[in-house]
Amino acid sequence: MKLGLAVLRISAAPPPTSAREGGGPLLLLFPSSRIFHCESSSLSLFSSRSPFRPLVARLATSFESSQRNSIHSGSNEDEEEEGDPYLTSSNPSASLLSLSEKPDRSLALLDEYELEELDPDRSTCHNHRSGYVAVLGRPNVGKSTLSNQMIGQKLSIVTEKPQTTRHRILGICSDPEYQMILYDTPGVIEKKMHMLDSMMMKNVRNAALNADCVIVVVDACKVPHKIDDVLEEGIGTLTDNLPILLVLNKKDLIKPGEIAKRLEWYQKFTNVDDVIPVSAKFGQGVDDVKDWILSKLPFGPAYYPKDIASEHPERFFVAEFVREKIFMQYRNEVPYACQVNVLNYISRPTSKDFIQVEIVVEKESQKIILIGKGGKALKVLATAARLDIEDFLQKKVFLEVEVKVKENWRQDEGLLRYYGYGGQIRAL
Repeated sequence: MKLGLAVLRISAAPPPTSAREGGGPLLLLFPSSRIFHCESSSLSLFSSRSPFRPLVARLATSFESSQRNSIHSGSNEDEEEEGDPYLTSSNPSASLLSLSEKPDRSLALLDEYELEELDPDRSTCHNHRSGYVAVLGRPNVGKSTLSNQMIGQKLSIVTEKPQTTRHRILGICSDPEYQMILYDTPGVIEKKMHMLDSMMMKNVRNAALNADCVIVVVDACKVPHKIDDVLEEGIGTLTDNLPILLVLNKKDLIKPGEIAKRLEWYQKFTNVDDVIPVSAKFGQGVDDVKDWILSKLPFGPAYYPKDIASEHPERFFVAEFVREKIFMQYRNEVPYACQVNVLNYISRPTSKDFIQVEIVVEKESQKIILIGKGGKALKVLATAARLDIEDFLQKKVFLEVEVKVKENWRQDEGLLRYYGYGGQIRAL
Protein backbone atom coordinates (compact mmCIF):
# COMPACT_ATOMS: atom_id res chain seq x y z
CA MET A 1 0.00 0.00 0.00
CA LYS A 2 1.33 3.39 -0.94
CA LEU A 3 1.57 5.74 2.01
CA GLY A 4 0.48 9.32 1.56
CA LEU A 5 -0.09 11.94 4.22
CA ALA A 6 0.24 10.64 7.78
CA VAL A 7 -1.66 12.44 10.51
CA LEU A 8 -1.34 11.93 14.24
CA ARG A 9 -3.41 13.74 16.85
CA ILE A 10 -2.58 13.93 20.51
CA SER A 11 -5.52 15.27 22.53
CA ALA A 12 -9.18 14.82 23.20
CA ALA A 13 -10.13 18.44 22.59
CA PRO A 14 -11.56 18.98 19.09
CA PRO A 15 -10.19 21.78 16.95
CA PRO A 16 -12.36 24.88 16.81
CA THR A 17 -15.14 24.98 14.22
CA SER A 18 -13.76 28.22 12.80
CA ALA A 19 -10.58 26.46 11.84
CA ARG A 20 -12.59 24.18 9.58
CA GLU A 21 -15.26 26.45 8.24
CA GLY A 22 -13.95 30.01 8.36
CA GLY A 23 -12.39 31.24 5.21
CA GLY A 24 -11.04 34.56 6.49
CA PRO A 25 -8.08 35.26 8.76
CA LEU A 26 -8.36 34.56 12.46
CA LEU A 27 -6.71 36.40 15.32
CA LEU A 28 -4.33 34.35 17.40
CA LEU A 29 -2.97 35.27 20.80
CA PHE A 30 0.26 33.63 21.90
CA PRO A 31 0.06 33.78 25.71
CA SER A 32 2.84 32.29 27.79
CA SER A 33 4.28 32.69 31.25
CA ARG A 34 7.16 30.25 30.83
CA ILE A 35 9.31 32.68 28.90
CA PHE A 36 8.79 35.66 31.19
CA HIS A 37 11.73 36.86 33.22
CA CYS A 38 11.13 37.10 36.95
CA GLU A 39 10.39 40.81 36.94
CA SER A 40 7.34 40.20 34.74
CA SER A 41 6.09 36.93 36.20
CA SER A 42 3.16 38.65 37.87
CA LEU A 43 1.70 39.78 34.56
CA SER A 44 -1.62 38.30 33.49
CA LEU A 45 -1.59 35.31 31.16
CA PHE A 46 -3.46 37.39 28.60
CA SER A 47 -1.37 40.52 29.01
CA SER A 48 -0.64 42.35 25.80
CA ARG A 49 3.00 42.39 26.87
CA SER A 50 4.00 39.02 25.49
CA PRO A 51 7.59 37.78 25.67
CA PHE A 52 7.48 37.44 21.88
CA ARG A 53 6.73 39.73 18.98
CA PRO A 54 4.35 40.04 17.21
CA LEU A 55 1.85 40.03 20.06
CA VAL A 56 -1.20 39.15 17.97
CA ALA A 57 -1.07 37.22 14.73
CA ARG A 58 -3.43 35.99 12.04
CA LEU A 59 -4.10 32.37 11.34
CA ALA A 60 -0.84 30.89 10.06
CA THR A 61 -0.50 30.21 6.38
CA SER A 62 -0.20 26.66 5.21
CA PHE A 63 2.54 25.64 2.88
CA GLU A 64 1.59 24.86 -0.71
CA SER A 65 -0.84 21.98 -0.98
CA SER A 66 0.72 18.66 -1.83
CA GLN A 67 -0.85 15.59 -3.43
CA ARG A 68 -2.26 13.55 -0.57
CA ASN A 69 -3.55 10.06 0.02
CA SER A 70 -4.40 10.30 3.71
CA ILE A 71 -4.02 7.70 6.40
CA HIS A 72 -4.96 8.63 9.97
CA SER A 73 -2.93 7.20 12.80
CA GLY A 74 -5.18 7.43 15.85
CA SER A 75 -3.09 8.03 18.96
CA ASN A 76 -5.04 10.41 21.16
CA GLU A 77 -4.56 10.09 24.87
CA ASP A 78 -8.31 10.19 25.46
CA GLU A 79 -10.28 9.72 22.24
CA GLU A 80 -9.75 9.98 18.49
CA GLU A 81 -11.17 12.99 16.68
CA GLU A 82 -12.57 12.64 13.19
CA GLY A 83 -12.11 15.43 10.69
CA ASP A 84 -10.41 16.84 7.63
CA PRO A 85 -7.13 18.73 7.43
CA TYR A 86 -7.77 22.27 8.62
CA LEU A 87 -5.60 24.37 6.38
CA THR A 88 -5.77 24.11 2.61
CA SER A 89 -5.20 27.68 1.48
CA SER A 90 -2.04 29.73 1.36
CA ASN A 91 -1.45 33.35 2.19
CA PRO A 92 1.71 34.68 0.54
CA SER A 93 1.29 38.04 2.24
CA ALA A 94 2.04 36.66 5.73
CA SER A 95 4.45 39.03 7.46
CA LEU A 96 8.13 38.18 7.77
CA LEU A 97 10.47 38.88 10.66
CA SER A 98 14.03 39.80 9.67
CA LEU A 99 16.82 38.19 11.64
CA SER A 100 19.35 40.73 10.41
CA GLU A 101 17.83 44.16 11.02
CA LYS A 102 19.03 45.96 14.11
CA PRO A 103 16.16 47.89 15.77
CA ASP A 104 16.39 51.48 16.95
CA ARG A 105 17.34 51.66 20.58
CA SER A 106 14.49 52.13 23.08
CA LEU A 107 11.82 52.41 20.37
CA ALA A 108 12.04 48.89 18.97
CA LEU A 109 8.90 46.87 19.59
CA LEU A 110 7.66 49.14 22.38
CA ASP A 111 3.94 49.69 22.68
CA GLU A 112 2.33 52.81 24.17
CA TYR A 113 2.21 51.28 27.63
CA GLU A 114 5.92 50.49 27.54
CA LEU A 115 6.83 53.92 26.20
CA GLU A 116 5.07 55.49 29.16
CA GLU A 117 7.17 53.33 31.47
CA LEU A 118 10.45 54.64 30.14
CA ASP A 119 12.23 56.74 32.74
CA PRO A 120 13.33 59.97 31.03
CA ASP A 121 16.26 60.19 33.39
CA ARG A 122 17.44 56.77 32.26
CA SER A 123 16.88 57.38 28.55
CA THR A 124 20.47 58.55 28.20
CA CYS A 125 21.57 55.37 30.03
CA HIS A 126 25.01 56.55 31.07
CA ASN A 127 25.50 53.37 33.12
CA HIS A 128 23.47 50.96 31.00
CA ARG A 129 25.08 48.68 28.42
CA SER A 130 23.38 46.94 25.52
CA GLY A 131 24.48 45.23 22.34
CA TYR A 132 24.63 42.16 20.11
CA VAL A 133 26.82 39.08 20.56
CA ALA A 134 27.49 36.52 17.81
CA VAL A 135 28.08 32.99 19.14
CA LEU A 136 30.14 30.98 16.63
CA GLY A 137 31.83 27.59 16.49
CA ARG A 138 31.95 24.23 14.79
CA PRO A 139 29.05 21.78 15.18
CA ASN A 140 28.44 20.11 18.54
CA VAL A 141 30.80 22.26 20.64
CA GLY A 142 28.08 23.57 22.98
CA LYS A 143 27.07 26.92 21.50
CA SER A 144 23.38 26.40 22.18
CA THR A 145 23.98 25.12 25.71
CA LEU A 146 26.10 28.18 26.47
CA SER A 147 23.49 30.54 24.99
CA ASN A 148 20.70 28.89 26.99
CA GLN A 149 22.73 29.22 30.18
CA MET A 150 23.36 32.92 29.66
CA ILE A 151 19.74 33.65 28.78
CA GLY A 152 18.54 31.60 31.73
CA GLN A 153 16.11 29.37 29.84
CA LYS A 154 15.98 26.97 26.91
CA LEU A 155 15.55 28.75 23.60
CA SER A 156 17.93 26.74 21.42
CA ILE A 157 17.35 23.00 21.10
CA VAL A 158 20.20 20.78 22.23
CA THR A 159 21.03 17.21 21.17
CA GLU A 160 24.14 15.06 20.98
CA LYS A 161 24.05 15.12 17.19
CA PRO A 162 26.04 17.80 15.32
CA GLN A 163 24.42 20.55 13.27
CA THR A 164 21.20 20.57 15.32
CA THR A 165 20.85 24.36 15.14
CA ARG A 166 19.78 25.60 11.70
CA HIS A 167 18.56 29.15 12.30
CA ARG A 168 20.08 32.08 14.07
CA ILE A 169 18.31 32.02 17.43
CA LEU A 170 17.95 35.50 18.87
CA GLY A 171 17.95 35.32 22.67
CA ILE A 172 17.74 38.32 24.98
CA CYS A 173 19.44 38.42 28.39
CA SER A 174 18.29 41.47 30.35
CA ASP A 175 19.12 43.01 33.71
CA PRO A 176 18.44 46.49 35.12
CA GLU A 177 21.98 47.46 34.13
CA TYR A 178 22.38 45.74 30.77
CA GLN A 179 20.84 43.90 27.84
CA MET A 180 22.79 41.26 25.88
CA ILE A 181 21.27 40.06 22.61
CA LEU A 182 22.74 36.69 21.64
CA TYR A 183 22.80 35.23 18.15
CA ASP A 184 23.16 31.45 18.54
CA THR A 185 24.26 30.30 15.08
CA PRO A 186 24.51 26.99 13.17
CA GLY A 187 27.82 25.16 13.44
CA VAL A 188 30.43 26.21 10.90
CA ILE A 189 30.97 23.48 8.29
CA GLU A 190 33.52 23.37 5.48
CA LYS A 191 31.82 20.87 3.16
CA LYS A 192 28.45 22.19 2.01
CA MET A 193 26.45 19.28 0.59
CA HIS A 194 23.13 21.06 0.07
CA MET A 195 21.78 24.51 -0.66
CA LEU A 196 20.54 24.41 2.93
CA ASP A 197 24.14 24.22 4.17
CA SER A 198 25.17 27.21 2.07
CA MET A 199 22.25 29.30 3.28
CA MET A 200 22.94 28.38 6.91
CA MET A 201 26.57 29.48 6.54
CA LYS A 202 25.41 32.76 5.02
CA ASN A 203 23.27 33.28 8.12
CA VAL A 204 26.35 32.62 10.27
CA ARG A 205 28.22 35.38 8.43
CA ASN A 206 25.31 37.79 8.69
CA ALA A 207 25.13 37.29 12.46
CA ALA A 208 28.38 39.23 12.87
CA LEU A 209 27.15 42.26 10.91
CA ASN A 210 25.26 43.61 13.93
CA ALA A 211 27.60 42.18 16.55
CA ASP A 212 29.46 44.32 19.05
CA CYS A 213 31.59 41.33 20.04
CA VAL A 214 32.05 37.69 19.07
CA ILE A 215 32.28 34.46 21.06
CA VAL A 216 33.96 31.45 19.43
CA VAL A 217 33.23 28.19 21.25
CA VAL A 218 35.59 25.20 20.99
CA ASP A 219 35.49 21.71 22.52
CA ALA A 220 38.09 21.36 25.28
CA CYS A 221 38.02 17.56 24.91
CA LYS A 222 39.48 17.72 21.42
CA VAL A 223 43.09 18.36 20.45
CA PRO A 224 43.66 22.15 20.14
CA HIS A 225 43.26 23.38 16.59
CA LYS A 226 43.26 26.61 14.65
CA ILE A 227 39.96 28.50 14.47
CA ASP A 228 40.81 30.47 11.33
CA ASP A 229 38.08 28.75 9.31
CA VAL A 230 35.47 29.59 11.94
CA LEU A 231 36.56 33.22 12.01
CA GLU A 232 36.67 33.41 8.21
CA GLU A 233 33.21 31.88 7.81
CA GLY A 234 31.63 33.80 10.65
CA ILE A 235 33.38 37.16 10.64
CA GLY A 236 35.36 37.51 7.42
CA THR A 237 36.95 40.94 7.13
CA LEU A 238 35.43 42.12 10.42
CA THR A 239 38.11 40.27 12.42
CA ASP A 240 40.17 43.37 13.14
CA ASN A 241 37.21 45.44 14.29
CA LEU A 242 35.41 43.11 16.72
CA PRO A 243 36.52 41.93 20.17
CA ILE A 244 36.76 38.12 20.11
CA LEU A 245 36.50 35.75 23.07
CA LEU A 246 37.40 32.09 22.75
CA VAL A 247 35.33 29.91 25.09
CA LEU A 248 36.94 26.58 25.94
CA ASN A 249 33.84 24.50 26.68
CA LYS A 250 33.36 21.09 28.36
CA LYS A 251 36.15 21.66 30.88
CA ASP A 252 34.31 19.31 33.25
CA LEU A 253 35.25 16.37 31.02
CA ILE A 254 39.06 16.73 31.23
CA LYS A 255 41.63 17.10 34.01
CA PRO A 256 42.61 20.58 35.29
CA GLY A 257 46.18 20.07 34.07
CA GLU A 258 44.97 19.42 30.54
CA ILE A 259 42.76 22.52 30.69
CA ALA A 260 45.81 24.62 31.53
CA LYS A 261 47.75 23.21 28.56
CA ARG A 262 44.89 23.84 26.14
CA LEU A 263 44.38 27.32 27.55
CA GLU A 264 48.04 28.12 26.96
CA TRP A 265 47.94 26.74 23.42
CA TYR A 266 44.92 28.79 22.38
CA GLN A 267 46.33 31.96 23.94
CA LYS A 268 49.53 31.46 21.98
CA PHE A 269 48.29 30.25 18.60
CA THR A 270 44.93 31.96 18.05
CA ASN A 271 44.23 35.59 17.27
CA VAL A 272 41.66 36.29 19.99
CA ASP A 273 41.46 38.84 22.79
CA ASP A 274 40.83 36.40 25.65
CA VAL A 275 40.27 32.72 26.42
CA ILE A 276 37.90 31.51 29.15
CA PRO A 277 37.36 27.85 30.09
CA VAL A 278 33.77 26.92 30.98
CA SER A 279 31.39 24.04 31.49
CA ALA A 280 28.24 25.32 29.78
CA LYS A 281 26.32 22.20 30.83
CA PHE A 282 26.83 22.93 34.53
CA GLY A 283 27.10 26.72 34.31
CA GLN A 284 30.73 26.85 35.43
CA GLY A 285 32.52 29.93 34.11
CA VAL A 286 29.40 31.32 32.41
CA ASP A 287 29.41 34.40 34.67
CA ASP A 288 33.00 35.09 33.57
CA VAL A 289 31.84 35.02 29.94
CA LYS A 290 28.99 37.43 30.71
CA ASP A 291 31.38 39.79 32.51
CA TRP A 292 33.69 39.79 29.49
CA ILE A 293 30.78 40.52 27.14
CA LEU A 294 29.54 43.38 29.31
CA SER A 295 32.99 44.96 29.27
CA LYS A 296 32.77 45.10 25.44
CA LEU A 297 29.18 46.27 24.96
CA PRO A 298 28.61 50.00 24.35
CA PHE A 299 26.68 52.21 26.74
CA GLY A 300 23.12 52.98 25.72
CA PRO A 301 19.46 52.09 26.30
CA ALA A 302 17.96 48.67 25.65
CA TYR A 303 16.99 47.52 22.17
CA TYR A 304 14.04 45.47 23.42
CA PRO A 305 11.62 45.53 26.36
CA LYS A 306 13.29 44.01 29.41
CA ASP A 307 10.58 41.37 29.94
CA ILE A 308 11.00 39.44 26.68
CA ALA A 309 13.47 36.63 26.05
CA SER A 310 13.32 36.45 22.25
CA GLU A 311 12.01 38.27 19.22
CA HIS A 312 10.98 34.98 17.63
CA PRO A 313 7.27 34.09 17.82
CA GLU A 314 6.21 31.12 19.93
CA ARG A 315 5.29 29.05 16.87
CA PHE A 316 9.01 29.08 15.93
CA PHE A 317 9.93 27.40 19.20
CA VAL A 318 7.07 24.90 18.91
CA ALA A 319 8.55 23.72 15.61
CA GLU A 320 12.02 23.56 17.18
CA PHE A 321 10.77 21.32 20.00
CA VAL A 322 9.34 18.88 17.46
CA ARG A 323 12.57 18.93 15.49
CA GLU A 324 14.59 18.28 18.65
CA LYS A 325 12.57 15.13 19.33
CA ILE A 326 13.23 13.94 15.77
CA PHE A 327 16.98 14.26 16.37
CA MET A 328 16.68 12.39 19.66
CA GLN A 329 14.49 9.55 18.37
CA TYR A 330 15.77 8.78 14.85
CA ARG A 331 19.18 7.90 13.47
CA ASN A 332 21.39 8.47 10.47
CA GLU A 333 20.13 10.82 7.76
CA VAL A 334 16.45 11.02 8.79
CA PRO A 335 16.75 13.95 11.27
CA TYR A 336 18.76 16.00 8.78
CA ALA A 337 16.21 15.39 6.02
CA CYS A 338 13.37 16.74 8.17
CA GLN A 339 11.91 20.24 8.16
CA VAL A 340 9.23 21.13 10.73
CA ASN A 341 6.61 23.82 10.12
CA VAL A 342 3.73 24.98 12.30
CA LEU A 343 0.78 25.23 9.94
CA ASN A 344 -1.83 26.29 12.45
CA TYR A 345 -1.78 27.57 16.02
CA ILE A 346 -5.03 28.57 17.68
CA SER A 347 -4.96 29.66 21.30
CA ARG A 348 -8.14 28.91 23.24
CA PRO A 349 -8.41 30.40 26.75
CA THR A 350 -10.97 27.86 28.01
CA SER A 351 -9.65 24.67 26.41
CA LYS A 352 -6.58 23.11 24.89
CA ASP A 353 -4.65 25.11 22.29
CA PHE A 354 -4.84 23.62 18.80
CA ILE A 355 -1.49 23.17 17.04
CA GLN A 356 -1.05 21.62 13.61
CA VAL A 357 2.50 20.70 12.60
CA GLU A 358 3.93 19.25 9.41
CA ILE A 359 7.17 17.30 9.12
CA VAL A 360 8.64 17.51 5.62
CA VAL A 361 11.00 14.77 4.42
CA GLU A 362 12.68 14.10 1.08
CA LYS A 363 11.83 10.44 0.44
CA GLU A 364 8.97 8.01 0.90
CA SER A 365 11.34 5.70 2.79
CA GLN A 366 12.03 8.45 5.32
CA LYS A 367 8.32 9.01 5.83
CA ILE A 368 7.81 5.30 6.49
CA ILE A 369 10.58 5.39 9.12
CA LEU A 370 9.06 8.45 10.80
CA ILE A 371 5.60 6.87 10.96
CA GLY A 372 6.76 3.45 12.10
CA LYS A 373 4.72 0.27 12.14
CA GLY A 374 1.10 1.11 12.80
CA GLY A 375 2.04 4.74 13.47
CA LYS A 376 3.79 3.84 16.75
CA ALA A 377 7.01 5.79 16.10
CA LEU A 378 5.08 8.92 15.14
CA LYS A 379 2.97 8.61 18.28
CA VAL A 380 6.07 8.41 20.49
CA LEU A 381 7.52 11.47 18.74
CA ALA A 382 4.33 13.52 19.02
CA THR A 383 3.81 12.64 22.68
CA ALA A 384 7.35 13.64 23.63
CA ALA A 385 7.06 16.89 21.68
CA ARG A 386 3.64 17.67 23.16
CA LEU A 387 4.97 17.34 26.71
CA ASP A 388 7.77 19.84 26.01
CA ILE A 389 5.39 22.21 24.25
CA GLU A 390 2.96 22.10 27.16
CA ASP A 391 5.79 22.80 29.59
CA PHE A 392 6.88 25.71 27.40
CA LEU A 393 3.38 27.19 27.03
CA GLN A 394 2.27 26.22 30.53
CA LYS A 395 -1.02 24.83 29.26
CA LYS A 396 -2.44 21.71 27.58
CA VAL A 397 -2.43 21.47 23.79
CA PHE A 398 -4.07 19.43 21.03
CA LEU A 399 -1.14 18.47 18.77
CA GLU A 400 -1.63 17.18 15.24
CA VAL A 401 1.44 15.95 13.38
CA GLU A 402 1.52 15.37 9.62
CA VAL A 403 4.27 13.82 7.50
CA LYS A 404 4.77 15.00 3.92
CA VAL A 405 7.29 14.35 1.18
CA LYS A 406 8.90 17.17 -0.80
CA GLU A 407 11.73 15.73 -2.85
CA ASN A 408 15.10 17.48 -2.54
CA TRP A 409 13.72 20.35 -0.44
CA ARG A 410 17.24 20.99 0.88
CA GLN A 411 18.29 21.94 -2.66
CA ASP A 412 15.30 24.19 -3.43
CA GLU A 413 16.35 27.79 -2.72
CA GLY A 414 12.85 29.20 -3.06
CA LEU A 415 11.42 26.64 -0.67
CA LEU A 416 14.32 27.18 1.76
CA ARG A 417 13.61 30.90 1.84
CA TYR A 418 9.96 30.14 2.48
CA TYR A 419 11.03 27.95 5.39
CA GLY A 420 13.03 30.83 6.87
CA TYR A 421 16.62 30.08 5.85
CA GLY A 422 17.04 33.31 3.90
CA GLY A 423 17.43 35.47 7.00
CA GLN A 424 13.68 35.94 7.54
CA ILE A 425 11.17 33.82 9.42
CA ARG A 426 7.40 33.98 9.27
CA ALA A 427 6.14 36.01 12.19
CA LEU A 428 2.53 34.86 11.82
